[in-house]
Amino acid sequence: MKTEFEFIKNIRQKYSLGKIGDDCAVLPKDSKTDLVVTTDLLVEDIDFKLEWTCAEFVGHKSLAVSLSDVAAMGAKPVWAMVSIGVPEKIWKTDFVEQFYDGYYRLSNKFNVEIVGGDVSKTPDKIVIDSIVAGEVKKGKAVLRSGAKVGDLIFATGELGGASGGLKMLENGVRYSSDEKVWKKHLLLRQLQPSPQISDGEFLQKNKFATSMIDLSDGLSSDLMHICHASNVGAKIFADKIPFDKKLNSLSNSFEEKIDFALNGGEDFELLFTINPKKIFRIEKTSENRNFFHIGEITANAAIIELVSGRKVEVLKPKGFRHF
Repeated sequence: MKTEFEFIKNIRQKYSLGKIGDDCAVLPKDSKTDLVVTTDLLVEDIDFKLEWTCAEFVGHKSLAVSLSDVAAMGAKPVWAMVSIGVPEKIWKTDFVEQFYDGYYRLSNKFNVEIVGGDVSKTPDKIVIDSIVAGEVKKGKAVLRSGAKVGDLIFATGELGGASGGLKMLENGVRYSSDEKVWKKHLLLRQLQPSPQISDGEFLQKNKFATSMIDLSDGLSSDLMHICHASNVGAKIFADKIPFDKKLNSLSNSFEEKIDFALNGGEDFELLFTINPKKIFRIEKTSENRNFFHIGEITANAAIIELVSGRKVEVLKPKGFRHF
């Protein structure tokens, strides 16, 4: 069965949809500004489960995933629209009101105006569609297709925490304000993620990132998206991957932690490439930001190598897929 990524690729080629392929579509706004627009669909029991989350968290995450797409383009988010379909049994509760509370609190944090949306009924499961638009200087949106051979690969933060949180949820652990700090941290990485808006804008305004993507599906899958778009390969150094420190309380297994980081997804950090000639300048100007050098771009198109000491293996994308 074809994957969702294969389906999107086929649709793009079949109908010559040139604006499809990045985290957002880039559209002209005026002579100085481009508009970037993204949409994300969240479906109950596919993207979230009511048994392990709450309405406010669902609202927050629905917006966060879209804000993360805007961040990956180096843009500033400006407005959002959200539509939600719910079954009658959910409509009779206060779920929708609490959902909007979570969505609004995050939009307010980033000064994003909610300009519309829709509410409807579904026969069984909750379905959410979040649309966010951002603005970026004309022709300056950071695309996936700009990586060059020799560029260095960076991540904006620690990885694997959201996947660790997901494992805990699957094992019956639930979020509680009086839970241990490390458990709350990992659970919130999954349930209430933080989009890296500031880092995205910083990288774009300073012309550091040659390509960029948000880590939503997993490092292995999202890096491959950059490789395909830029017609390059990549090399990742296992000992440089910045594991979420709280994972040490969940697992002593290096193999499990690296699987969380490579294939788990939903950390919503940014993965970006940079010309090595700009390393000194980025280190000088990003003193308060935790950017991690994890690899480099190679000429082996569509091949990602994982280097562990003297061992080198081809890394297969195993991140999250809907199909």
